[in-house]
Amino acid sequence: MERAPARIFDALGDPVRRFILELVRTGEQPAGAIVTAVQAITPISQPAVSQHLKVLREAGLLSVRAEGTRRIYALDSAGNRSAQQWLAWLLDPLAAFAQPLDALATEVARGKREHRAERTGRDARPA
Repeated sequence: MERAPARIFDALGDPVRRFILELVRTGEQPAGAIVTAVQAITPISQPAVSQHLKVLREAGLLSVRAEGTRRIYALDSAGNRSAQQWLAWLLDPLAAFAQPLDALATEVARGKREHRAERTGRDARPA
């Protein structure tokens, strides 16, 4: 499911959430390890960290899977890809048209070559 860029960037607006993403960037992390790491840098309760994890999941930036009673978090490639695509569009809004325009340029060049070949062929014929 593609995520709305606004929701993704809203989630990224909080420094604790960005820190959580940095933690999970290195690989899957159990919720307990994430809570411990976040609490080491800021005074925050376990429920508050859980709320941050929920926001990141709902934005599509994290995925979670159950492993017994533990919850294991990982980066969600679909949400991250959506953010990357939006940023790419922001930097180059015409990029989506590049391929069709390349095809058009190829057809125009082919038409010019054919026109030159026809003209050259006619001019080279004896009168």
